Amino acid sequence: MQTNLDTIADILAGKDFSLPPEVKAIKAFVAEHYDNRDVTVKLSGQEIIIMSRSAGLISSLRLNAPALTRAVGTTKQIRFRIG
Repeated sequence: MQTNLDTIADILAGKDFSLPPEVKAIKAFVAEHYDNRDVTVKLSGQEIIIMSRSAGLISSLRLNAPALTRAVGTTKQIRFRIG
């Protein structure tokens, strides 16, 4: 039984749990421009999905999508979701 746990520990030890640079940049943009609101960011293939419970925040982000895209420095499509 110890060998299975050691194997899992070895696998997890080699895993990088840091946030991707796009996620860090989006969260920094939101924190700087929108009073540090909480957003959830998911990367999915060639798109970035930004989610928040605040409809007002998502609407403001949609209006500022070009500035957000420049700040993040990505070519991926950015989608916004309320929820």
